[in-house]
Amino acid sequence: MLAMNSRRFVEIARWLLASGALAGIVVTYRLWFHVNPTTVALTLLLLILVLAANWSLRYAVAISLAATACYNFYFLPPVGTFTIADPENWLALLVFLATSVIGSRLAQKARNEARDARTRQRELEVLFTLSRELLQSENVAMLVNSLPDLINRSSRADSVVLYLLDGDRMYQAGLTGVSSVEAPHFRQLALSLPGPETIPGEETRIPLRAGVRPRGLLVLRGVRLSPESFQAIGGLVSIALDRAQALEEVAQSEANKESERLRTLILDSITHELRTPLTSIKGAASTLLGVEGLVEADRRELLTIVDEESDRLNRLVGQAVEMAQIEAQEVHMTFVPTAMEDLVRESQESCAWIAQTHRLTIDLPELPKVSVDPEMIEKVLCNLLDNAAKYSRPDQPIFVSAEQRDGYVYTSVADRGIGIDPSEQGLIFDRLYRSRAQTGQTPGTGMGLAISRAIVESHHGTLTVTSQPDHGSVFTFSVPLA
Repeated sequence: MLAMNSRRFVEIARWLLASGALAGIVVTYRLWFHVNPTTVALTLLLLILVLAANWSLRYAVAISLAATACYNFYFLPPVGTFTIADPENWLALLVFLATSVIGSRLAQKARNEARDARTRQRELEVLFTLSRELLQSENVAMLVNSLPDLINRSSRADSVVLYLLDGDRMYQAGLTGVSSVEAPHFRQLALSLPGPETIPGEETRIPLRAGVRPRGLLVLRGVRLSPESFQAIGGLVSIALDRAQALEEVAQSEANKESERLRTLILDSITHELRTPLTSIKGAASTLLGVEGLVEADRRELLTIVDEESDRLNRLVGQAVEMAQIEAQEVHMTFVPTAMEDLVRESQESCAWIAQTHRLTIDLPELPKVSVDPEMIEKVLCNLLDNAAKYSRPDQPIFVSAEQRDGYVYTSVADRGIGIDPSEQGLIFDRLYRSRAQTGQTPGTGMGLAISRAIVESHHGTLTVTSQPDHGSVFTFSVPLA
């Protein structure tokens, strides 16, 4: 009601203003400026064109008829009557009226075309914004939850309701909502509507389809768009749902393939790595049980084999369990300020066997403490030292160095071993991956570097490698300052 009264007031004000302008021109030229009829006609024509250009056609046509009457009565002889004595004045009057009406219609047509162009531009902006937002979603659950809000913001609708036949699910956004009791009604509309249906003053219903199969219904309230735009919105929503579902299926397929690949790698690794110590333990135990009268030295050697291979089995199982715990985030870490020098010294003592075969060169300047879990970072250092020793000759040195940079301490372990092929440098941190050149030659499970990277990343650091075949490798990890 308030909006209707406001429109009526504006309309009355426009009629008064247009009439006042016409009366002002007539009075001005009649009482103060005595000009020829042509000047009066051009001034009245200019008024009519201004009205047509800014307001609707009815104002211009009505004022043009009134202006024709005033022009005839006040400016064409005999003045003061509606009689026209000179036939040329009849022609001038008819030309004036025709020009007024034609000019008014042309101005109204131009204004209508401009309004239509703005409407089409707005609809294109709505469709572009909506398509851009929809293409950013790759998860079906996330997409259907955000769809009503996206459409509501893009189209500036009062409310948006998305109903999906799958599970009778309903999602809403906007000022007014609907209750779940309307779900059967929406279901019937989704199955029966052939295309967008607009109920004036209420809502627009857009059926959603996957191909020819009904998928759901989109209900928009308080938005005015063309039927083509509503159809395009329905198509965009359907395509977005199909795309997100297809991406999920592809991701699931890739995950299944990756899971199968990892399962094969695990079986291969377990078959190879566990069989070797089991074979050694079985052989030593069979010898101890089957051969009588073994000398003490032989018996001790066989027991040593059993002990060492049992430790190896224990390490293999421990690494597998540790990798699973880290990936499941079940490892509790205690971060304390620690000196990197202490961590290197502890790891050197834990891997004391390395010093028996390789010369360790440690270059650590005075550094501030870092915020780490000491036990976990010692494990990383031991893994890197162990790899450096395994993949370089016994007479080659191993270098350990560190530096502070950008709020982190970067620690490097370098060797002069066989190096890593450039094509494999991005793969060696994957679980169970082992260099093709070393598989079967150097013992290992392919989990040490994966565990090390997982530990470093849990400290918000990075683990990288720089390597050149036959010239050695440099592994560098970073941890934040305390």
